[in-house]
Amino acid sequence: MFLEINQLSVHYPGGRGAAVDAVSLGLGAGEIGVLIGPSGCGKTSLLRAIAGLEPAAAGQIRLAGELVSDAGLHVAPQDRRIGMVFQDYALFPHLDVAANVAFGLQALPKARRQERVARMLELVGLAQSAAQYPHQLSGGQQQRVALARALAPEPRLLLLDEPFSNLDVELRERLAHELRTILKAAGATALFVTHDQLEAFAIGDVIGVMHQGRLHQWDDAYSLYHRPATRFVADFIGHGVFTPATLHEEGDQIVVDTPVGRLSDVAECPLPGAFEGGQCDVLLRADDIVHDDDAPVKAEIVRKAFRGSEFLYTLRLASGHPLMAHVPSHHDHKLGEWIGIRAQVDHVVTFNRVCQPQERELCQLPCAQAGVCAAEAGGFSPKRAAR
Repeated sequence: MFLEINQLSVHYPGGRGAAVDAVSLGLGAGEIGVLIGPSGCGKTSLLRAIAGLEPAAAGQIRLAGELVSDAGLHVAPQDRRIGMVFQDYALFPHLDVAANVAFGLQALPKARRQERVARMLELVGLAQSAAQYPHQLSGGQQQRVALARALAPEPRLLLLDEPFSNLDVELRERLAHELRTILKAAGATALFVTHDQLEAFAIGDVIGVMHQGRLHQWDDAYSLYHRPATRFVADFIGHGVFTPATLHEEGDQIVVDTPVGRLSDVAECPLPGAFEGGQCDVLLRADDIVHDDDAPVKAEIVRKAFRGSEFLYTLRLASGHPLMAHVPSHHDHKLGEWIGIRAQVDHVVTFNRVCQPQERELCQLPCAQAGVCAAEAGGFSPKRAAR
């Protein structure tokens, strides 16, 4: 691995707990990693520690096999050969685009410096803008100048801290795809911080979900969505709800009884013995619920969000259990209307049962005062247990 982080912790003076708590991850040469999570989860603190802007309280950071941080060693930021792209671009307003890109290349001979600047501007699609000044460029163009400047000194690692946060949503999505193309063309190894899932999915080869200083999962986008390692990841990524379910074995098949109906012939389902009484929570994504007028199960529309090609409906079953569903936008139902639904689940993702206060009468396991059933509420691997 090119970037290796082993049990890294970062503490701030006077802070409560660790800003980064025993995080481990690896990033291969030429790979793009993304850190995602809610505000204050520690993703920027982790980025700053890798850059050398924060010391390690515990654990280690290695770059290309070289130890650059541990509890007793701190290699200075300027000696790590790391490039950074910030939220505000940090371009010099009095310098033109070419001079901004050349800022970190003063040690090179003039001819090589000019050649490198020209190459970087070509890479980011701004070869015709070398003589312009930052204020003459759009926000997206300024961001590409900042990227060219960070790549120009050929850093070993590029760190990007929410570089699109000041841009509008449509531009951000387009630039995310452009950024990936540019980084891959440059052969750069990069770590990107964002709070936007679409950005993370568009850019990252591997994505880390952080919460309260801890890294819950470091995986590809497909696995984060379909095989979340923890309940937090399952809740944070995508749209869906946890609904109570009971696992049964019928012959050589496991079936799952849920408020929306029985699920059968599903892959990667644990054995019922993994949970007390076979009772668990099942993650039902919005794309697991299909609108079907002929289905026997009905649900009330309590909220709807228009997404262009589809609606995101928030539904409530007669039992009171909530669901979410993606429905093509030509099915424009009114709030309060009852529609037919059915579950169409390829594989089941299960977690230990957690009783919500409003549904304790529905939970057959004893609930603690905090609302958690006797079985702890930690995640359970969705892979089928060996028989």
